[in-house]
Amino acid sequence: MDTQMYLAYDYPLLSMFWTMLWFFLWILWFILLFRIIGDIFRDDALGGWGKAGWMAFVILLPFLGVLVYVIARGKSMGRREIDHAREKQQAFDAYVRETAGGSGPSRAEELHRLADLRTRGDISEEEFQRAKALVLNDDRPSTSAGTTTAPR
Repeated sequence: MDTQMYLAYDYPLLSMFWTMLWFFLWILWFILLFRIIGDIFRDDALGGWGKAGWMAFVILLPFLGVLVYVIARGKSMGRREIDHAREKQQAFDAYVRETAGGSGPSRAEELHRLADLRTRGDISEEEFQRAKALVLNDDRPSTSAGTTTAPR
């Protein structure tokens, strides 16, 4: 009795859809679990014992713990997520401003301004060379190089 078995008969299409549904719900639950764990540690208003209690509840009774956490602290979860994203954006913006050096004129602009002052005769060649050395060595005085002139 050598009979051939077809898997399509043993595992119909509807069963495959149900399996996929349960599989994706399982993945969704894990994503929610990890977001809740991250939210527990991100919350500054929650003390150490509160964090330990929520973590124990979420880990020892995962389904009930996640459900109770979402019901009890779900609204503030979104607020904390938005605050965290806003803080990250502000830190990134500050880093970009600091790195780009947007606080003052660039070296090329300062050199151009110095060359214009020398061409008009407002500063001598010696003063131009001193100011140029300061600009290129990045030892800029507190005031703009074009307004500081040495006495003659």
